[in-house]
Amino acid sequence: MRYALLFRGINVGGKNKIAMADLVKRVEELGYRQVETYINSGNLFFNSEKPEADIIEGFKAFFAASYPFVRTFALIASKDFAAEELPDWWTDDLVRKDVLFYTVELDSKMVRKTIEKLKLTDEIVHFGHLGIYWGKYQEKNFLKTAYHKALLKQSFYKEITIRNHKTYAKLADYLGLSHDHL
Repeated sequence: MRYALLFRGINVGGKNKIAMADLVKRVEELGYRQVETYINSGNLFFNSEKPEADIIEGFKAFFAASYPFVRTFALIASKDFAAEELPDWWTDDLVRKDVLFYTVELDSKMVRKTIEKLKLTDEIVHFGHLGIYWGKYQEKNFLKTAYHKALLKQSFYKEITIRNHKTYAKLADYLGLSHDHL
């Protein structure tokens, strides 16, 4: 099975540095195959036949020992990525589209309840199985959006990992999937 492992907060502002070549080598040493990364912001891809629970526990131990600043991550199997039902508006020409991926220990139901209470302004959300798809219509109203004004203040913010729509498409590429449903 092909997997994407998405983590947050690395190589930002000179902090929490991880050399991608070193990461690839170390993950290969853990027994994973066809290990790749995409850009320097926490997008790791690999093949494994291990049960997902074992992969999760293995990476928790790996990060704790090697990169303790990586506190959580999202693990996405290619089959789950392919099965994700995107909102109709995902292909529309919005000024900004992001996916807020649920990480492995996050209570996604709590996140959904919290976001459903926010007052959306010139934006739209869709709750998927892998995360929250969030679209912003106009740049001029971005500073008024709940995405900008309220998201950072939420207790779960450090437990999600965000990718824009272009990176989302790249995830499909690295997972060996077509763009038919993007």
